[in-house]
Amino acid sequence: MTSPPRGLLLDMDGVLYHGDHPLPGAREFLDATARLPRVFVTNNPIRPPAEVAAKLRSLGLGEIPEKAILTSGVAAARWLAARNPGFRFFAVGADGLHRELVRFGVEDAETADFVVVGEGPGLDYETLTHGLRLLLNGARLISTNPDATVDAVREGEHWVLPGGGALVAPFEVGSGQRAITIGKPEPLLYEMALELVGLPAAECIMIGDRPDTDIAGAQRVGMASALVRTGRFAPGHAWPGRLPPPEWDVQDLHELLAQWRRRWPDLF
Repeated sequence: MTSPPRGLLLDMDGVLYHGDHPLPGAREFLDATARLPRVFVTNNPIRPPAEVAAKLRSLGLGEIPEKAILTSGVAAARWLAARNPGFRFFAVGADGLHRELVRFGVEDAETADFVVVGEGPGLDYETLTHGLRLLLNGARLISTNPDATVDAVREGEHWVLPGGGALVAPFEVGSGQRAITIGKPEPLLYEMALELVGLPAAECIMIGDRPDTDIAGAQRVGMASALVRTGRFAPGHAWPGRLPPPEWDVQDLHELLAQWRRRWPDLF
């Protein structure tokens, strides 16, 4: 990318913070790029935008407008509403997903048109059985995101938790359906984010911490990307050979900002 970006897409967990701690250079980077249109995108469907904005505020990362935060749960609800106004759904996952879906659709466990699988608590034998019955009777399977695992911090320790990809797998196996996936690296979340930022992919940069979702998804839609190694893909990890590398591969946002300031001094 030779010209400076006109807009940014930013992942959050592993880029701006980890657990309840802001990451190096996060506030400086956000302050320096504040004049650019930005959308904060996450595959995590558990928290609604208001809670995400409150978390960012509590970490000292500034005031981020709710309308600039796009979660895979929000994207799934909007995608369904655009194609099936008044859609009926059965949702599996934490409460935040349900709250987004009921803004646009109707929860109907008996005659749902869609079984929507997110992340977090909610999957058990009875839920799986009920969802499979709906799918085998004609409902369509939707997955908020394909992450097999996600990172979390519990009582100060790093945990690896099952992600949306792990939770939707038994529904795919049992029903024989391949889920429609909304989140990264699929194009749908990027396309919605670009609509919000009001710019084409070629004029934006995606900043993320995971090669298989953030970087791969940006490349699918023709967007430049920057990888920060402050998430699970740590410094020293070899780049996955099956994926083209990003335009920037840096330790953290502080280093990324320094490189951008040297390359595009008039931008900052």
